[in-house]
Amino acid sequence: MAHSPSSPGAIYTQRLSDRSASLTTLERRRRLLGWSRLAAAAIILLGIWLAIQLWMPLWCVLFPILLFIFLVLRHAKADRAAIRMRRAIHFHERGLARLEHRWQGIGEPGDRFSDPRHPYAADLDIFGRGSLFQLLSTARTRGGEARLASWLSGPSPIPELRARHQAISELRPLLDLREQLSILGEDFRTGVNPEHLIQWAAAPARPFAKWQRLAALLLSLVAGTVLLWWFSTSFMGLEARLALIAIAVVEGLFSSTIRDRVLPIIHGLHEPSHDLDLLAGILTELEAVSLTSPHLTAMQASIRPPNGEPASARIGRLRRLQELLDSRDNIVVRMFGPLLLWGTQTAMAIEQWRTENGAFVPQWLNAVAEIEALSALAGYAYEHPEDPFPEFSDTPGISGENLRHPLMDPARAIPNNIALNAPLGLYVVSGSNMSGKSTFLRTVGTNAVLALAGAPVRATRLCLSRLSLGASIRTVDSLEEGISRFMAELLRLRQILELPAPAFFLLDELLAGTNSHDRAIGASGLVRALLARGAIGITTTHDLSLARVADELAPAAINVHFEDRLENGKLIFDYQMRPGVVQRSNALDLMRAVGLDV
Repeated sequence: MAHSPSSPGAIYTQRLSDRSASLTTLERRRRLLGWSRLAAAAIILLGIWLAIQLWMPLWCVLFPILLFIFLVLRHAKADRAAIRMRRAIHFHERGLARLEHRWQGIGEPGDRFSDPRHPYAADLDIFGRGSLFQLLSTARTRGGEARLASWLSGPSPIPELRARHQAISELRPLLDLREQLSILGEDFRTGVNPEHLIQWAAAPARPFAKWQRLAALLLSLVAGTVLLWWFSTSFMGLEARLALIAIAVVEGLFSSTIRDRVLPIIHGLHEPSHDLDLLAGILTELEAVSLTSPHLTAMQASIRPPNGEPASARIGRLRRLQELLDSRDNIVVRMFGPLLLWGTQTAMAIEQWRTENGAFVPQWLNAVAEIEALSALAGYAYEHPEDPFPEFSDTPGISGENLRHPLMDPARAIPNNIALNAPLGLYVVSGSNMSGKSTFLRTVGTNAVLALAGAPVRATRLCLSRLSLGASIRTVDSLEEGISRFMAELLRLRQILELPAPAFFLLDELLAGTNSHDRAIGASGLVRALLARGAIGITTTHDLSLARVADELAPAAINVHFEDRLENGKLIFDYQMRPGVVQRSNALDLMRAVGLDV
């Protein structure tokens, strides 16, 4: 697909080419460093052999050892750079996939947020493969994903939405920031779990007394000195051995008095500490960027205080403490760590960290989640520069021009308009099969979800009030709960009737699971009840008796329709909504088209 020079697609393509070239250079450097490291190792082995043969002094091996260590460090650095470059390539490949409508199945689908009892999520493909969440989400933490999911699951207050518009407008051009966030951490998705970290940080802290920390430090220094003394006497000095036994006994007595406090601290940090390096990296990036919109500066202020250590440095210290705990698996630390009170001193430092910083952890994670969710919507806005932000009204209603479905290929999405403003509150949509009725419901509903989450919309204009959305489009039976499709639809309809006012309902083939007589009476009574509660909405139907209800409720309701035409034995659909009631049915034509003899 061709892109104009200044379009997001062209920018992604150019940056992808640049990152691919950089990766090629990095891979070449990695291979060179790998061979050099191998050569240095061979020289070390050769030098040791020569020293054993007394052909050269052993100290001559020192230089190749230092060279080997240098090359190992450089190779590790090149490895990390190559990994980050691959993630940057993936970031731009995913952006191009979204622009070219190849994004389905790429990225996090958000299945864990699915709830079959939600009033519209399943009907409008909010979560799951090929969902709105999968299209939008670029969050790296579970908190960021959860924040975005919450915005897509219900309407936000209008002042918050306007604040998000400002923040998204500022974040939209910051492609470098979004790319940088995408390359942090060990995996494309992180396991940072805000609930575990917040719960750990919020538990009452029990810091150790200063004398206990000082005693642990002094004992470890004495033990270290005695160890050096013992080594210097080639493990044979009786005095050194006695001193070592003595200090070990004293340390054992000291440790026994605080063991019940140390062990829970050591084990308690294991679950909350996952991917602290990623969290520290995200905080570092957010602290460094210059932001001006009020919502973003408020988030930044919570992680970058004017006085004192920033959040990234504090989380970095906690990460290093966790690394010290993890290093106990090292064989050298296993041998000498107990004498140096390694675990005890680390536990004391962790508890001191929690005492000083535990109260700030929730606001740090809140800021990360908020900015990640905003960044996801900013990325969507960047990739759809022609999509406007919605306008908001205090009067219940929704009106828009050229609405298209955000999840459909733009080349196939046919725009339609909507205008449900007082006194008009109901569209009764009739039409033949496959003509576009259900797609129209989803188009309007999904754009309303985007608007009430703070995102741009797929339209040339959309104005709406804060609405409680409910849909019955894809209601299915439940074998587990013993509920038929018709009963499931009735339960959903009751849920829609109970939505907070003003409600916006989307009903597809209302009460299709019963006979025509009961359907006509029930559907008429339901839409009248919804309108009486101040709700607005759209219902589709094949039953023209419901179309007559629109005439009876005028001017509160109108009939509109989608139609098809038969040309040379082939059904043609234009998916354009028109006023009035549909005049023909295509059921028999469709049956014959698939080979049924009717």
